Amino acid sequence: MALSEHDISTAAGRLHHAENSRVQIRQLSQEFPGITIADAYAIQKAWIDIKLAEGRLIKGHKIGLTSKAMQSALDIDEPDSGVLLDDMFFADGGLVPSDRFIATRIEAELAFVMKHRLSGPNCTLFDVLNATDFVVPALEILDTRIERVDPNTKATRKIFDTIADNAANAGIVLGGRPLRPLETDLRWIGALCTRNGQLEETGLAAGVLNHPATAVAWLTNKIAPHGLALEPGQVVLAGSFIRPIEARKGDTIQADYGPYGTVSCYFA
Repeated sequence: MALSEHDISTAAGRLHHAENSRVQIRQLSQEFPGITIADAYAIQKAWIDIKLAEGRLIKGHKIGLTSKAMQSALDIDEPDSGVLLDDMFFADGGLVPSDRFIATRIEAELAFVMKHRLSGPNCTLFDVLNATDFVVPALEILDTRIERVDPNTKATRKIFDTIADNAANAGIVLGGRPLRPLETDLRWIGALCTRNGQLEETGLAAGVLNHPATAVAWLTNKIAPHGLALEPGQVVLAGSFIRPIEARKGDTIQADYGPYGTVSCYFA
């Protein structure tokens, strides 16, 4: 790790203030050119610790950057992850307060609801399927508390910025028809995603590391060295299989998962 404990604590505090004030901060990769992935996760943890101290509860995890295209764009060879908190969950078909966010985007994903504790190392796709209670259609609400493009250098965000920013997570909507993990081949579950009735994106869950359960296995092994595991009842967003859709105030976003139902939200 290249950053001091003071740097990590300060960065976490700035992210927290940025979320509350809805004013983005400069890219941490610009301020700390030597920042490492370990530093970025340390900042994320320090920020989550601030939220927990305020009374929030951990309800699960999210996995991002699961497609080869996105990994190549950020020059990495593995996904990233963030934490889901209790105040990030919104009702299917319900209202999402747009003034809570800064630059909102939406992704379509499958969410895994854990039945049994799942720990690494050496967790496999089959371990994930055996430990999962339900798989549920989901929308992930993304936000960025860090500038996407630096106004001075024109540099775009790096993986360090995304990880520190809780993997850009801001919310989650669960909906559709829950299914048992072995009920169908999860790779072939697809979604038609619309904004205000206009089709914006389509995709198949196979776009997530060829099988979304593979992403959950990756996360389980990733957090194992820190003494962490996926706990019963936790929700894990396995990763998007569409490009992000911009969402503005007044927009209705819906993902149609065919036989597995729809999930939607309205940005009020």
